[in-house]
Amino acid sequence: MKKVVLLSVCLAGLLSTSRSYGQNNLDQLLKGSQADMQYLAEGYLSPALNAIGSGLNQGWYNTAATHKLLGFDITISASLMFYPTSDQFYKVDNNRLTALKITNPADGMAPTIFGNKQTPTYDFKSGPSAPFAGPPGLDLGASGPNALPLPIANLGIGLPKKTDLKLRFLPSLSLGQGTSVSLFGIGVMHDIKQYIPGIKMAPFDLSAFVGYTTFKSDVAFDAVANPSQVGSSEFTATTIQGVIGKKFSILTVYGSLGYNFASGSFKAKGSYPTGIAGAPALVDPVSISSSTSGPRVSAGLRLKFLILTIHGDYTLQTYNTLTFGVGLTVR
Repeated sequence: MKKVVLLSVCLAGLLSTSRSYGQNNLDQLLKGSQADMQYLAEGYLSPALNAIGSGLNQGWYNTAATHKLLGFDITISASLMFYPTSDQFYKVDNNRLTALKITNPADGMAPTIFGNKQTPTYDFKSGPSAPFAGPPGLDLGASGPNALPLPIANLGIGLPKKTDLKLRFLPSLSLGQGTSVSLFGIGVMHDIKQYIPGIKMAPFDLSAFVGYTTFKSDVAFDAVANPSQVGSSEFTATTIQGVIGKKFSILTVYGSLGYNFASGSFKAKGSYPTGIAGAPALVDPVSISSSTSGPRVSAGLRLKFLILTIHGDYTLQTYNTLTFGVGLTVR
């Protein structure tokens, strides 16, 4: 049976615990006509394409203060992106399927990647009956909140003119079992209080921030039996924010107001039998994309002990997010 770790399709190396969630048969949706494959894959994966893109805009900073020249910080954060109940199921309309039909559940409400462990059943509309199971959801909320975890790491470096350059980078890396990932992100934080007459000496920090992240992954559905069948994902995320903060001894209180742009795409590459008698296999049959944008507002706290920092913040956005992290900071 062909298997794939579904979070790996979307997150691959970003989620170090992804393989612990189990394996599901995403490629079982790749049957019937090309339109059927596209329709079912889009319904199943779209919530994750949006949520992950939004999550990549998290974890860039934990203070509004910029470093002194050549100061730096290394920060590791973990975010929980909360998704609504409506993202756990999608309606499969048999009138929109050409070669297939959903037979179970009767109401056609199949789980998305964020759904429960219910396994939907499909069959072909014509020819002898050949039912097959579609993929269940990951049921991330079974033992906790409906939230997708996403870790990220940043490096910040102080530049002239009260400016910080922030980087996140993972070169193309093979994780085995036909999985490879790469990530690149760049951000700039700049102190804007220095340009505003009357508040230059005020006891708080005020900065502008812009950040961009792109993440790519390729995962073989079955690296042993058919390594040419690959799920390829790509995410991009951009955020523009104003950040304000105030330091009280070891405690820093910070907040931000801004706007997010995020997009995600998924492609099924390789040759896939349709299951339809006499029909040829389809090559690269699925290409889907989804995007989301909207305002965001965050509030957080940071504790600093010498060079060690511990922080946490909550963001109200399309997918509300709780972030915790630790880091080392100098100057």
